[in-house]
Amino acid sequence: MSSFLDDTTKYVNNALKYSDLSPGLANKIIICNSTYTVRFGVRLRGEIYTFEGWRSVHSEHMEPTKGGIRFDIHTHAEEVEALAALMSYKCAIINVPFGGSKGGLKINPTHWKENEIEKITRRFAQELIKRDLISPSMNVPAPDIGTSSKEMAWIADEYRKIHPDDINSAACVTGKPPNKNGLVGREEATGRGVQYIVREFFRNQDLLKLVKMDSNLATKKMIVQGLGNVGFNLSKFLTVDDSVKLIGIAEHNGGIFNEEGIDVDHAKKYFIKNKSFENYPKANFIKDSSLLLKKECDILIPAARENVITEKNANDISAKLIVEAANGPITYKANQILKRKKIFIIPDILANAGGVAVSYFEWVKNIRHIRFGRLEKRRNQLQLQNLIEAIEAMTGKSMPEKYKANFVNGIEEIDLIRSGLDDMMIDGFQSVKKEFTENDKISDFRTAAYKVAIEKIALSYDFIGL
Repeated sequence: MSSFLDDTTKYVNNALKYSDLSPGLANKIIICNSTYTVRFGVRLRGEIYTFEGWRSVHSEHMEPTKGGIRFDIHTHAEEVEALAALMSYKCAIINVPFGGSKGGLKINPTHWKENEIEKITRRFAQELIKRDLISPSMNVPAPDIGTSSKEMAWIADEYRKIHPDDINSAACVTGKPPNKNGLVGREEATGRGVQYIVREFFRNQDLLKLVKMDSNLATKKMIVQGLGNVGFNLSKFLTVDDSVKLIGIAEHNGGIFNEEGIDVDHAKKYFIKNKSFENYPKANFIKDSSLLLKKECDILIPAARENVITEKNANDISAKLIVEAANGPITYKANQILKRKKIFIIPDILANAGGVAVSYFEWVKNIRHIRFGRLEKRRNQLQLQNLIEAIEAMTGKSMPEKYKANFVNGIEEIDLIRSGLDDMMIDGFQSVKKEFTENDKISDFRTAAYKVAIEKIALSYDFIGL
């Protein structure tokens, strides 16, 4: 089976067939600029343990470069390079002014206590910081598999210690806790972005005709693979806000299925408590969770990790629409099979770009040193209050309290973040759709997305005289 990096390169090469980029520039875009390997020791449990990690910089056509750090025993340099490349393409599609980067530490976080993880994280951060691989102006990490806001806070603190004179030190990393210069809405961002992409797909009648579905999300059935941060949030948003019926959840050690629907909050609490869905009372437990991917549904959302749909199971996929909430969940060969089956795929470089969009907002907030909406909130409230009073005076009637409250409360930071995210995801979706619908030679959304991304990156290189 070809590697994750090989598959990513093949997708780019497919898109290049429809572009007039020179071979030299195309090669420059494809190849990862640099990958740094660090090995460091940490004294734990009375002895020294050596850890290996990587930070890849795929493209510096925009700076800083941006991309998460994952803690995963299975990660390796080639995977990190593939993920860094995806970051470049995501940022380009949704017009985030960052280049692509990614980091990985070969570790099983569950084997270590929290205080040990902190020591390891801080040592890893030191190795990256002193090589300028963490910096507000050059390279900005974020959470990924195995990491969270907690690790990001430790990294930010370590950077501040090493660079106490950097007034923008908080911007060295995103995904921090809100009370540590983070941003409300960052944790939900990738899942929220997937929701906005699904909504936008179902607003486009020409695309719905291709999958033989109507626009009513409330009649749609969904299966999600992976109930981590992304899978949980997108499931919650789509079921609660849009009334999509969640009928299946697949996890690494088993899954659950219920044609009548699953309460994702209840399922998540059960899984956290029991570390498994076995004996879950409100759905049928399926030990081999890969079987859930083959169940009939309208929307299938792989939201865990790469290579879950391969040439071995692609022929059995029966979903009408696949939305890649994870990075690289479908191999290249599987993608070819799904194309032949006319299953519509919204690719990862568009569908899960919500995380980097809100990371960009957090970075901007840290550089500006002021909360979004802080300066104008009270002024807006006063204007709206005056408007309500004028309407009531002219009509001689009182505005219903529930509407009045919505007006007077004003706009909070989270409202602005979600509005900005929605706009960026829709803008990215429509740019890909335009390429897909106007270029008769392009037959799938993934190729259109890659073409949009590489041509934007090429334009950036052109402007700097490369």
